[in-house]
Amino acid sequence: MYLAVLGREPELSNAELESLFGKITHLTNNLSLFDSKTTPDINRLGGSLKLAEKLSEKPLEFLSKIEDGKITIGISDYSKGASKKSATLEAMKLKKILTRHGRSVRVVLGDDAVLSTATSLHNGLSGKNPKKIELIKVDNDYYKVIGVQDIDAYSRRDQGRPARDAKVGMLPPKLAQILINLCGALKPGSIILDPFCGTGVLLQEALLMGYFAYGTDISERIVGFAERNLEWLIEKRPFEDHKLGRTASSVSEKGLFQLAIGDATEYQWEKLDAVACEGYLGKPMSKIPSDIELKEQKQECSSIILGFLKNLAPQIVKNTPIVIAAPAWLRENGEYSRLEILDQIENMGYNVENKSREGLFYHREGQIVARDIIILRKV
Repeated sequence: MYLAVLGREPELSNAELESLFGKITHLTNNLSLFDSKTTPDINRLGGSLKLAEKLSEKPLEFLSKIEDGKITIGISDYSKGASKKSATLEAMKLKKILTRHGRSVRVVLGDDAVLSTATSLHNGLSGKNPKKIELIKVDNDYYKVIGVQDIDAYSRRDQGRPARDAKVGMLPPKLAQILINLCGALKPGSIILDPFCGTGVLLQEALLMGYFAYGTDISERIVGFAERNLEWLIEKRPFEDHKLGRTASSVSEKGLFQLAIGDATEYQWEKLDAVACEGYLGKPMSKIPSDIELKEQKQECSSIILGFLKNLAPQIVKNTPIVIAAPAWLRENGEYSRLEILDQIENMGYNVENKSREGLFYHREGQIVARDIIILRKV
């Protein structure tokens, strides 16, 4: 049994887990349990901050079995009524007993009942070193952390890309991973299409997850940016925790990706297994749009997304998954106004798997244009 500590969008994080592992159990708003036949990899999950495996024995018994040498311990207490004090007392109690038995122990303390992702990562409590342990306490149950989201690696591969554009390519790598994972548990080497590929953020994540990256965009300049970024990723491989799932004898052979210039409402793609993309989000906005502006933006964005889906439908086979991040705009009441296109999408031969779409947003508080995730399958 595995425990996931969810990110800032728990509903979206849970949807990602369900797509990959099936049924999950919600413990709290930010904790979920799931089963997996293989050990899950935190590097492939954009919506989970930490992964942990349930201990089959008491914490002290587990820690006592660690081979000689200094032990580093951190405690995150998610129990009802937990506090920084309760987490500290739990850690110090374990340290006291272990020290009494001749072990050298260092305790990592946080600013709250739970250790932040940064604190866990920078203190080496990521599950890689068997002598550096973070335990998660949930009432009477304990879990050993086996993976911590590498926030530094996300920054390196996002900020370090050689070709960037302030107006495009702003898709967060974490969200790119989530969009791909919402397609389900795809086979290694599956062909992932991004028809609005921009500078290639989603394609980079597809490569790192072991898929074939297939991207098109209407802008020749931006497709050139995507090619530079993908070649940089393959040649430099600057992320030692992320291994490309496939290899090519040379980048020029395009053995890992394919790019083309094309309008998503007209282009004829070759074989593909899944579609994951961020659709056109409209013009950038720094304030809440007026009713007239909103109507204009909705018409433009709806036209592009519906045009793409109409073009795509006859090109794909039954059950092909499609995941789109569509725009939603903040209104004066604090709610977001979505595109009213679901009935039209279904009339094109798609099943909308999350028709209620409750909670499947990706946004910062107060962000004017949010991403509204739509999950489809060809029927």
